[in-house]
Amino acid sequence: MATTWPTGSRRTFLKTSLLGGLGAAGAACWAVPGGAGDQPPLRPKTRVALTAGDDHIDQVFRGLRTFQDEIARAIGDRRVVIKPNNVAIDVPLSATHADCLEGILEFLKSIGKLDGAVIAESAGMGPTLEGFANYGYPRVAAKYGVKLVDLDQEPPDVVHVFDQRDFRPRAVRMSRLLLDRNNFLISAAKVKTHDQVVATLSLKNIIFGAPIKDLGFASRGRGTAGAKSDKPIAHGGGIRGINYNLFALAERLHPDLAVIDGYEGMEGFGPTRGTPVEHRICVVSRDWLAADRVAVELMGIDFAKIGYLNYCAEAGLGEGDLQKIEIVGEPLARHVKTYQLAPNIEHQLTWMTPPQPA
Repeated sequence: MATTWPTGSRRTFLKTSLLGGLGAAGAACWAVPGGAGDQPPLRPKTRVALTAGDDHIDQVFRGLRTFQDEIARAIGDRRVVIKPNNVAIDVPLSATHADCLEGILEFLKSIGKLDGAVIAESAGMGPTLEGFANYGYPRVAAKYGVKLVDLDQEPPDVVHVFDQRDFRPRAVRMSRLLLDRNNFLISAAKVKTHDQVVATLSLKNIIFGAPIKDLGFASRGRGTAGAKSDKPIAHGGGIRGINYNLFALAERLHPDLAVIDGYEGMEGFGPTRGTPVEHRICVVSRDWLAADRVAVELMGIDFAKIGYLNYCAEAGLGEGDLQKIEIVGEPLARHVKTYQLAPNIEHQLTWMTPPQPA
């Protein structure tokens, strides 16, 4: 990212400073030539685009156009994978709208990066392709000549996650397509509250879309006997586990580009049982954490309540400090709405206190 610290270099600096006893050398490497009292140079703010309006497709397109040269360079020859949010296959309010996908595809077409692009998902509940049909994705895919991919029918890799109940690792089958850093991954997320981690935005859309399920698996007892989903395993067995796993997986499974669609958000008992919020906004950034941070502010949520995003900010995986983010386009304060949180919010905040000894 042109406007943020490269993750590797920041971690390397911290490692050498803290573990290698090179604090003085680390400080010296940031000094500007000219004297011992010079201050380190200011780094530019991370940029996040905020657009608003009544034209759903256009506001997504305009947000992306803010970074068109940077995005085109970052894609290069990589295949573009667009990951919508389809946690349910029959709840339109919970899912990425087809208009959001059309705005992304129209932008990719405008910069000549549409060839080979795919829309890929493993729906949380039910057959993925059925959800695509319910939400109008085939029409959009056909218009732009892109392929719809069911990640449950693609090869997985095995990744291990943490389970808070016994502090042991658990094997999870995860999408090889999403894990492959040779692909350019776009998170086409939606602004929603959540019943376990307060809010679900661009990062969570990628990470919990990656665990796959057997093709015969369906919710509410309608699936094939013996068919299973690996998604619950990744949730870590509780509030502490889910927050930690989201953080721990973020370095391998994160968007290269965050598009957070808030044309119609969800509040209350998200991610599937909430109620609509007419918000008419879109957030775009190459720094997924900065995008999630701005979206949290737009929802009127205290950022300190969201465990996994705070962990990621503390580890330097992106920019989580609002004071170090430049918002391009609409003024943030003009578009803040206070989203109603899930009724179990006090339980969700148990990540903030250490577990009690048995």
